[in-house]
Amino acid sequence: MKKVGFLRPIRQFFFPVTLLETLLRKRIAAAPSGMMPFASLMEMALYHPEHGYYGSGPRRIGRGGDFFTSVSTGPLFGKLLAMLAHREWQRLGRPAEFALIEQGAHDGQLAEDILTALNIPGARYLLLEPNPRYREAQHRRLGDRVNWIESLAEAPAHAFYLSNELPDAFPVHLVRWNGQNWLELHVDAALTLVPAEPSSPALTTEIEKLPSDLDPGHTMEISLAMLEWVKTFSQASFRGSVFIADYGYDAEEFLTRPAGTLRRYRQHQTDDQILSDLGEADLTTSINFTRLISEAESQGLRVLDYDHQGRFLTRLATPWLATLEGCGLDVATLRQFHSLTHPAIMGRSFRCVLLDK
Repeated sequence: MKKVGFLRPIRQFFFPVTLLETLLRKRIAAAPSGMMPFASLMEMALYHPEHGYYGSGPRRIGRGGDFFTSVSTGPLFGKLLAMLAHREWQRLGRPAEFALIEQGAHDGQLAEDILTALNIPGARYLLLEPNPRYREAQHRRLGDRVNWIESLAEAPAHAFYLSNELPDAFPVHLVRWNGQNWLELHVDAALTLVPAEPSSPALTTEIEKLPSDLDPGHTMEISLAMLEWVKTFSQASFRGSVFIADYGYDAEEFLTRPAGTLRRYRQHQTDDQILSDLGEADLTTSINFTRLISEAESQGLRVLDYDHQGRFLTRLATPWLATLEGCGLDVATLRQFHSLTHPAIMGRSFRCVLLDK
């Protein structure tokens, strides 16, 4: 990522100061160090209850929003995940008590698509959603077809736990190699990035895993929040499987991206102006799937499948497609399948991992 401090005068001309920026400047100026870790700023920019991008309620997705997701292509993605849930239910021996648990359900569209295609007798659909505004939107769409839980401690004995594009929106720490050491990027009251010592022992531990033979200026993201999330679902008491779909890379691929992967999305445009329009634009980062999987394995989970979304969904859909021999897919479904699996659309940029728990 480029240092953005020198862009400040231009940025002020093009991007009006948001309410959240004013709040952040005051908070940073009042801090003893006069700065805060970028991860803390990102958390407020996304999840402040009044001024955060996601905090105020579900954002529009698709053509009228800031970005597209697999869900916005149509109901096929949900249908395929319903097939996957059914397969995992069978693998568990068809338990009578079984639930699908979705975290990060946004406005409930994916849940609706899955429920429409689901064929598991007696299965419940549970949404793990702490934000009351999101719960309201989900209830308007889904009514009494779902229930809400506060934590995975409420999960039944057997479950299929899923998330679509969740960890990419977790706050990340930014670290930059200066040729001798990895330093964390903080934000000062002028909203510019400032290198400083790591802000926590946990971050230092992760930094120690990074290579030291990179060019000075190489920037990377470290998602401590993602690692805590993996521990949470790994240590939950339910037995079953975990499905995660998101955009990301393997660890070695991050080494070819010296500017990092953190970016700003607004109205389907993306750039590196990560300190602009705070609270009004999405901030997102590509997932380090190597690190996610290694943490899951260290917690006792086992990888059942991991691949680019195109190959993962094609394998998943093959038995179903075989039953359609002679009639094929209708035009709308074929278009959705193409969008989800073609390498030039979503098939390669997104990845899917299925974990046995």
